[in-house]
Amino acid sequence: MIVVPIKEGENIERALKKFKRKFEKTGTMRELRSRQAFTKPSIVKREQKKKAIYIQQLQREEE
Repeated sequence: MIVVPIKEGENIERALKKFKRKFEKTGTMRELRSRQAFTKPSIVKREQKKKAIYIQQLQREEE
């Protein structure tokens, strides 16, 4: 359960923005969308490898 403490006199839009940010970090919507359709484990593994390669390339360019 997501709890967003609100200080006295704090704007409701700011509290809503905090809630949305916390909700996005939990990844529930991403998980729900991925569960809508079955993906084969081999495809999942392939995408993870592609992502790892991409991140390594970014890190090498940074150095």
